[in-house]
Amino acid sequence: MSARRFRQDHLLGIEQLSVDDIEIILETAEAFIEVSSRDVKKVPALKGKTVVNLFFENSTRTRSSFEIAAKRLSADLINFNSSISSLKKGETLKDTVLTLEAMNPHIIVIRHSASGSPHYLTTFARSSIVNAGDGFHEHPTQALLDALTIQQRLKTLRGLKIAIVGDILHSRVARSNIILHQKMGNEIALIGPPSLVPTEFEKMGAKVCYDIRSGVKNADVVMMLRVQEERGAKNYFPSIREYRNRFAISREIFALAKKSAILMHPGPINRDVEIETSMADSEQSVILQQVTNGIAVRMAVLYLLKGEIHETLN
Repeated sequence: MSARRFRQDHLLGIEQLSVDDIEIILETAEAFIEVSSRDVKKVPALKGKTVVNLFFENSTRTRSSFEIAAKRLSADLINFNSSISSLKKGETLKDTVLTLEAMNPHIIVIRHSASGSPHYLTTFARSSIVNAGDGFHEHPTQALLDALTIQQRLKTLRGLKIAIVGDILHSRVARSNIILHQKMGNEIALIGPPSLVPTEFEKMGAKVCYDIRSGVKNADVVMMLRVQEERGAKNYFPSIREYRNRFAISREIFALAKKSAILMHPGPINRDVEIETSMADSEQSVILQQVTNGIAVRMAVLYLLKGEIHETLN
């Protein structure tokens, strides 16, 4: 574990983290990767602590990953099901959280469709709040697990060209990654149709490109994003077929990146829409490694938050 001190009370976004914070999380996650490789994968680091998974949007990878992370740390876990909760009877988000806090949890992990909802919880909640995705805003643990994967494969997290391809407009994953790599001083290229990659992203320190060939050229990392049809993305271009023809990653396109380049995707993948199947299953693909690293990163986040604050709840 890192000898440096993690000084955050919550994990609301990459924007609130310093480079030192990011490095501490990644160093701690590396230690938990070793734990996850053991026959007995549990450690008592959060024994006696309670973690609440408060998910208001569908999720497989993120929710399961936080659940496994909490259990491997020996935490007590409450999985909140919003579809059968009192929210359906008109209860507010604040009253729901206050009710859960009466059970004395230490950490609340929240995913919500409203941007800023994790920040709102910090105005009244005593628990540590972890943002598992809020609207179009941020998804910090995804950017952190992506960073860990990049560091493992390329042996560095600096001096890189990061090409992010797809539905940037609706992507909280893209925003968190842009912020993280801007902090690390990396070059960021955003690629997609003009309707999904507005030039306003250049204000975040990224270069906007509408041609996948020039955008991917000499990239160290090619990060593909899902076309988020549930958020109306399919209305931003003429057809899926045209999108695939112009912005899908194929072996031919990927060959324009550096020889050591890696291919990433936060999942779920739309095969043969964003990524040709042969590329998704190739040696350059680190998609499954990202999933594995997600558990270690979320273990690190829960562990670091638990040890620093809210000891009065014990």
